[in-house]
Amino acid sequence: MKILVVEDEPELMASISQSLEKEKYVVERAESYQKALSKIIGYEYSCILLDITLPDGNGLDILKELKKLNKSDSVIIISAKDSLDDKLLGLGYGADDYLTKPFHLAELNARIKAVLRRKSFEGQNIFSINNLTIDFDNHTVSINDTAISLNRKEFDILTYLVENKNRLVTKTSIAEHVWGDYTDESDDLEFIYSQIKNLRKKLNTTGAEIEIRSVYGIGYKLTDL
Repeated sequence: MKILVVEDEPELMASISQSLEKEKYVVERAESYQKALSKIIGYEYSCILLDITLPDGNGLDILKELKKLNKSDSVIIISAKDSLDDKLLGLGYGADDYLTKPFHLAELNARIKAVLRRKSFEGQNIFSINNLTIDFDNHTVSINDTAISLNRKEFDILTYLVENKNRLVTKTSIAEHVWGDYTDESDDLEFIYSQIKNLRKKLNTTGAEIEIRSVYGIGYKLTDL
């Protein structure tokens, strides 16, 4: 899952990014209002960590822009401002949560997981679809209670497809969700094919009651068998 961190304090940015990367998230960074604005216009994020006070603008305007663009990215405000008015204002503009600085990174990680689950998986730590079960805390997948071995990219692709079950997901959206900024460095998206091929093989071998269907030239769709 891909997270955008909007924060102008270098040390805090580094600490948050390192912590999230250890949790297997794809992390993108924006140190200013303009950079953040450019990123939210061009990309989709599972969650945005948003500081209100930025050197060239107000983070609340990012929330307003998300609403104008009809974006559904989850947002957690991380701010040194601890007044009730600021919290109500941020939540009123569409933020999903508000965390006051300073905070423990463990609490931030817990808030992110809670927001993502509320959005995509009804708040569950463990989510099942037919005979497949995903454990988000432990990053594991099992078929009929038997664990299958997935690498980080395969796990992220699978959860993204499950989140969008029965909907066509383009190769570009998969690449941006799983690889983040690094997608721009690739001349094509063929590297996704090998990940999907391996994931399909593992699901088929273990008798998963789901199927990843190809839509030629566009992307993939996860459906029941």
